Amino acid sequence: MGELFDVRADGSVVVRLHVQPGAARTGVLGRHGEALKVAVAAPADKGRANEAVLALVAEVLAVPRSAVALVGGAKNRQKRVEVRGTTADAVRTALGNAVAAASVATRRR
Repeated sequence: MGELFDVRADGSVVVRLHVQPGAARTGVLGRHGEALKVAVAAPADKGRANEAVLALVAEVLAVPRSAVALVGGAKNRQKRVEVRGTTADAVRTALGNAVAAASVATRRR
């Protein structure tokens, strides 16, 4: 399987997401093809789900919320989120850990 993100020429990282708004709880669910599947409790109403997605990505990647921006998919479940101030290696590790944790949580249910 390929990476869940792309690296731009300026060094910023763009993470591909598949978002499930209005979920029972917020968190990483695992992979969805070439995207990271995430769920947010916020509804897809007036940008609330988008804001929750950005906060979740910042938390998972351990970067400030101000370093994360939505660059594609504002009104779509498929989103692209740009992350500045981190490296591709750090993103790869953090996303790998998040996917692994989601996989373990799924098996325990």
